[in-house]
Amino acid sequence: MMLADRNSVYSIYEVPRECFPSDAHHSLASGGKAHECQEHENSAQSPNPVRHQAVHTRKKPYKCQDCGKYFVCNSHLASHQRVHTGEKLYKCLACEKCFTHSYQLVTHKKVHVGEKAYKCQECGKCFTHRYHYIRHKRIHSGEKPYKCNYCGKCFASSSVFVIHKRIHSGEKPHKCEHCGKCFTQNLHLVIHLRAHTGEKPYKCLQCGKYFSQKANFEYHGRLHTGERPYKCQQCGKSFIQRTQLLRHKRVHTGEKLFRCQECDTCFVHRTQLVRHKRVHTGEEPYKCQECGKCFAWKQQLMVHFRGHTGDTGETPFKCQECGKYFAVNANLVRHKRVHTGEKPYKCQACEKCFTQLSSLRTHEKVHRGEKPYKCPECGKSFVENSHLVQHKRVHTGEKPYKCPECGKGFAYNTHLVRHKRVHTGEKPYKCEDCGKSFAYNTQFVRHKRVHTGEKPFKCEKCGKCFSWNTELVAHCRVHTGETPFKCPECGKCFAYNNQLVRHKRSHTGEKPYKCQACEKCFTQVSSLRTHEKVHRGEKPYKCLECGKCFVEKSHLVRHSRVHTGEKPYKCEECGKCFAWKTQIVIHHRVHTGEKPFRCQECGKCFTYDTQLVRHRQVHT
Repeated sequence: MMLADRNSVYSIYEVPRECFPSDAHHSLASGGKAHECQEHENSAQSPNPVRHQAVHTRKKPYKCQDCGKYFVCNSHLASHQRVHTGEKLYKCLACEKCFTHSYQLVTHKKVHVGEKAYKCQECGKCFTHRYHYIRHKRIHSGEKPYKCNYCGKCFASSSVFVIHKRIHSGEKPHKCEHCGKCFTQNLHLVIHLRAHTGEKPYKCLQCGKYFSQKANFEYHGRLHTGERPYKCQQCGKSFIQRTQLLRHKRVHTGEKLFRCQECDTCFVHRTQLVRHKRVHTGEEPYKCQECGKCFAWKQQLMVHFRGHTGDTGETPFKCQECGKYFAVNANLVRHKRVHTGEKPYKCQACEKCFTQLSSLRTHEKVHRGEKPYKCPECGKSFVENSHLVQHKRVHTGEKPYKCPECGKGFAYNTHLVRHKRVHTGEKPYKCEDCGKSFAYNTQFVRHKRVHTGEKPFKCEKCGKCFSWNTELVAHCRVHTGETPFKCPECGKCFAYNNQLVRHKRSHTGEKPYKCQACEKCFTQVSSLRTHEKVHRGEKPYKCLECGKCFVEKSHLVRHSRVHTGEKPYKCEECGKCFAWKTQIVIHHRVHTGEKPFRCQECGKCFTYDTQLVRHRQVHT
């Protein structure tokens, strides 16, 4: 390296400076008068007193008009200006490659002669240039002599340090002549220029695909080989790219480097911050070509567009458990946790676990009480913007997700996904205990309680526990007597709407559920399911007292009262008790005088169905 350029390195990196040894001073002398330095105890001489004294005074009188940078002497400025002009004065006679500085040419020439004079004693690797050798040794020693005064980060290489400082200064000296875009590194400019030229110098030998960037080429190659060289020391997870590992590490450290200037929310990744900013700016750069609707995020547009086409897109990643396909491998990895039950992300506040990191981050906002997304219509606040977007459909009535099979519309994509299982018969949730499969996760969770005996829902009135919340709600109406759903035909009231819907079929005669084995029809799907067990001979519920088996658990519960004598249904009018609910319903008619069964021939009414059946024989 030339002395001028070495001084330039010292001036840029602000490392401790000393005057050069006297032999270095004399070696620089080329007939000029030597200068004796007054700063040293030992006399040392320099051919350029002004430049030498600047080492001690740190004065930099020469300014670059392009970027404002200062230099000790004019020759350093002239050398620096070639960065902006692109001028390369020094040409290699062997390969005609040109260089900005003479020392670069000197170093390059050693490539042709094969000279590698500097050998590492640790690993035996040889280097052409001493600077490369010194930099390499820091890999073994761990030395990082270049420290950033802004953030305290240390670097082994001065060139990397210089590039890093531009993050803080905002300096981007490398400008594209085509579009004016500026870059902190020349390498980035070279890569960017390929966007204009279309150059793709890296070819995959496996599939023939070309790439403009080496990093993309190497990443692509690992998709073929399956290589994941970057491993997390915390959890053992491996990654294809180093940047992926660095981002992943923040999951363990909780480090959030990227802060929103509007609301001070911090993010682990820069891309998250960029997306978040659209909440404040209202920017929606992704437009649907079908209906013109705009979206803040690309993923929203992709999901929305499939509502128009019914197309699931290219899905090369297949689940070996259920055969489901995914467009992205990360989605397949998350999906597999449905089958394995794995929940690797744990909340430090309440120890609740989640299958996805995003679900954990959303959950953590619940502890912080953070709800930054507010509905302008009703003022309701939400933890996530996606929840607000979905909520707005309550006000607008929008149903953007359309079923390609039957045309039914849905407000949420998850509802459409669940609905499609009606057509496909897909049941991805399988019970490990009995092998039974379910279309929905909620059904699967409830079913597991059959095996575990778990009853998390407790009645505050009588202490009775239930496996499902719907059972508890239904049970509570036994205490309150609430029957809000009224039949317009006969005036009968019901505790639940589905009971009313089923009851109406007694008036209409509708039986929409048909058995495929014997073509018998039923008013309720539960009745059909019970009936189907008759064909299969399935009676899984056995009485421990007498050994009698039943098709349904409710039948076993009612039967057990024969042995226990339990009569839980009490008449409020006369105090009489009954073993079954149907008995007390029929009994109530004694007090109310209700006669719901009417003869279509003569109009006569009866209290009980059996009475109507007997009466009809009069007409026949």
